[in-house]
Amino acid sequence: MRGMCGIAFRLGCNGVYTGWMSADALPIYLDSNATTRPLPQVLEKMNRVMTEVWANPSSIHRAGQMARREVDLAREAVCELVKARPSEVIFTSGGTESVNTCLRSLSRWRQKPLLITSAVEHAAVREQLEDLAEVFDHEVVTLPNDSNGVVEIEAFQQLLSSRADEIAFVSVMWANNETGVIQPVEQIGMMCREAGIPFHTDATQWVGKMPIDLESTPIDMISFAGHKFHGPKGSGVLWLREGLPLHAMILGGGQERKRRGGTESVADIAGLGVACQEAKSWLDNSGHEQMLAMRSTFEAYMQSEITECCINAVSADRIWSTSNIGFPGIEAELMLLGLSEAGVCASAGSACSSGALKGSSVIDAIGRQPCQVDERPYGSVRFSFDRAITQEQLESAVEISSEVFQRLAGLSPNANWPLSAEV
Repeated sequence: MRGMCGIAFRLGCNGVYTGWMSADALPIYLDSNATTRPLPQVLEKMNRVMTEVWANPSSIHRAGQMARREVDLAREAVCELVKARPSEVIFTSGGTESVNTCLRSLSRWRQKPLLITSAVEHAAVREQLEDLAEVFDHEVVTLPNDSNGVVEIEAFQQLLSSRADEIAFVSVMWANNETGVIQPVEQIGMMCREAGIPFHTDATQWVGKMPIDLESTPIDMISFAGHKFHGPKGSGVLWLREGLPLHAMILGGGQERKRRGGTESVADIAGLGVACQEAKSWLDNSGHEQMLAMRSTFEAYMQSEITECCINAVSADRIWSTSNIGFPGIEAELMLLGLSEAGVCASAGSACSSGALKGSSVIDAIGRQPCQVDERPYGSVRFSFDRAITQEQLESAVEISSEVFQRLAGLSPNANWPLSAEV
C-alpha cells in the first residue's frame, strides 16, 4: 500500500506496521520535547572548542584561560536569554542534575517538614521528592489541579494560610512536558515570596522556547537543559537568585564558585551558549507567536481528519511546542508503531523512561477523556515541535496520522475496541 504523501508502508500479519519509508524520505520529527537536533552553529562551535580550546579551564596558563573565556562567554549568553546575573548561573550536566541539586539543597537549608509540588511534575522532581521524604522524613504535599492539570491557586492559598511555617519549599513546573500546560508560576511565586518560602520551577520545557525575565519574575531557582532547544545533551543550568545558599551535590575541585565540582565540559557549555544566543534571536523576532498559530492549525486539521480524536487540556494555556492527542479505542503503543513505520516520530509521554511505554502520571492527574481507552496510557500521543518544523510537515503528519488511525481501527471490523499491541 502507498499512503498519503508518498510514504509506503504495509501491515504485518500481527497487526503492527512493518513497512518502510522511501529511501529518500526523512522522518517528520515530532518528539522535540524529548530532545532537539543540535543547530549547525552549535556543532561548529563545539567542534572548534574540542579541537582548539581543549585545555582545563581551571588552569592558569594561556591555554587554560582561553578555555575559561569560552565558559564565561557561554554564561553571558545564558544571562542574556533569561535576564540573569553571571554569578547566579551554575552549569550542570542537564536538567535532572539541576533539579536534584536544587531540591536537595533546599531540603538541607530549610529543614522544615513539608515539600509542596503538583501532580504533573517530571520524574526528576517527583522521584527526588519521594527520596527526600523517605530519607529525611519529609511530607510531600501534592496540590490539587483542575481537569487541565493546572494547580488550583485557592487550595494553595489555604495551605499557606494554615501551614506556611512548616513548608520547606515549593516546586511547580513552568510548562508541562506531556501536555504543554502552563502553570501560573508568577502567581505561585508571588504567594511564596510573600510567605517567605523558596520557590523552584522546572523550566526545562520553557527556556529557549518562550520569553523569560528572571530579574522581574518572583522565582528563586530554575532548572533547564540545553538539548531541549537545539543545544547539546550533557549541558544544563541551575539558576539561583543572588543571596540564596546552595549546598553542592557534587564535591571536589571547587568549580562553579564551589557549587558544582568537577572539570567543566567546555565544549558542551560553549554549545549551550550558542543555543542560547540563537534562541534569544528567534524569540526577539516573535518566533514563538508564529509557532503557536501553527500548532492551532495542526490541531484543527487533525480534528477535521479524525473527528473522534480529542486534544488533552485543550482549554488551558499551553506552550506552542506541545499537542497531546487522544485517539479513540487505540492504545498509544499501536499508534506510535504505526506512525513510526509511516515516517512520523512522536511519543506517549516523557522520554526519561529508558524507552519503556508506561502509564502517564500526567494523564492520570487530568483524567481520561471519553474518547480514550480505559487502559493506561489511554491512547494519548504527544506531538511536540521545534522551531524548524514547517506547516507542510505538520500537514503531512496529520494525513499520515489519519491513515494510520483508520487502518488500525479497521483491524477490528466490528469496532470491538480497545485494540491492543497483541492483536
